[in-house]
Amino acid sequence: MAAAPSLDSGLASLHSAQRKAFAAEGSPGAEERRADLTLVHSLLTGNRKAIAKALREDFGARSAHETEIAEIATTLHTVRFARRHVGQWMKPRRRSTGIWFIPGGNRIVPQPKGCVGIMVPFNFPINLAVGPLSSALAAGNRAMLKMSELTPAVGDLFARLVADRFSPEKVVVVNGGMETSQEFAALPFDHLLFTGSTAVGRHIMRAAAENLTPVTLELGGKSPVIVGDDYPLARAAQRIVWGKLFNAGQICIAPDYVMVPAGKEREFAAYAQAAARKLYPKLAGNDDYTAVINDHHYQRLTATVDDARAKGAVIETAADPAASRGERKLPFTVVLDPTDDMRVLQDEIFGPVLPVRGYQTVDDAITYVNEHPRPLALYVFSDERATQDKVLEQTTSGGVSINDTLMHYMQDDMPFGGVGPSGMGVYHTQEGFNTFSHNKPVFRQRGVGSFTGAQLLYPPYGPVTNVLLRLMRKI
Repeated sequence: MAAAPSLDSGLASLHSAQRKAFAAEGSPGAEERRADLTLVHSLLTGNRKAIAKALREDFGARSAHETEIAEIATTLHTVRFARRHVGQWMKPRRRSTGIWFIPGGNRIVPQPKGCVGIMVPFNFPINLAVGPLSSALAAGNRAMLKMSELTPAVGDLFARLVADRFSPEKVVVVNGGMETSQEFAALPFDHLLFTGSTAVGRHIMRAAAENLTPVTLELGGKSPVIVGDDYPLARAAQRIVWGKLFNAGQICIAPDYVMVPAGKEREFAAYAQAAARKLYPKLAGNDDYTAVINDHHYQRLTATVDDARAKGAVIETAADPAASRGERKLPFTVVLDPTDDMRVLQDEIFGPVLPVRGYQTVDDAITYVNEHPRPLALYVFSDERATQDKVLEQTTSGGVSINDTLMHYMQDDMPFGGVGPSGMGVYHTQEGFNTFSHNKPVFRQRGVGSFTGAQLLYPPYGPVTNVLLRLMRKI
């Protein structure tokens, strides 16, 4: 296996090499793009065990099954979908032409942007590297990826696997700490995609602005759940808790807080605790339950719970936190009677802690959601179409799953992205191809001989021009 490129040459040199290679070789054809995607596919299929091992090393405890679901199987679907459709996505797209410009014609010609940067978070480092990379390669670009400093083992492995398949002029992976991330974000990419927190996203956008680099920001925020009064609480609790505890809640679209009809908060909490215990009968020594990534984030979560307790919230846990503290496994924790002055309702939780609020009417729940920053995901549980439609029409979020959680992210032919504080821009499927493409408008004049319709508007202006302008204003 080839060694990963050294940073001794500098990020700027790696970036310059990709820019020069793109200028020299131009836009790759469909077959080359499919071949690149096949290499990415082989990277996943041939190294599943190594990836799972590296993730266990970084997390301390990482469910192998959740790794297979989120990092391998789902990601392979994304790669195969892009490989299957890239030829169609590349085709020029005809657009209508105004009557005054006939016989000319319009079309949109997708063109790779060039060299793109992808900044990867710690929570799903393979999926959130390969997903954007697949879109970038399908669009014909070269790519540099910066892996999270919180997952050094998987970062090193991914760098070596990529170097074994691609020249650094096509795809290169770099690792390093905060200084490397800052230098990476400041490179003059043709496009930069960042996945991470809203707070860091502001710094990334500020750095990119110095080069007028277009950005796609996949951020996070507090993704709400609204449970309608018609929906069975036990069923809702099961699906919400599954989404909350997958990867120990370290998911940007994890359900962040739940709103249920007033008076049903404790009933829902009881169902939720029962669901958590069924999914994970024990925590200590349980290979199915993922650890919090490091001590800093474990302490952040426990401090958030302590803050809620000190301000009057009722705290219920599915297990004794002390029993699994040594493995950084925080048990499912419900926060009842939360108030807006508590951190648990102010900051994105990113862990297995779930505040539960009551609402009087669905309109009240919608108002509460709309009084806060627009979330990356929103979940509504109701079998009544009127309730579903009301929530969909009166709230704004990056994406929505109805009567389930997380599922909208896993759809091959659906774009993914945030809105406002939860992000900007999308990737996945054709929309991801478009994100990393310049969709160039092209007008082709097809005049007969030396004459075109537009020449009727050439000077010297006179009566014919005035007649044509009157017609243009009407038609």
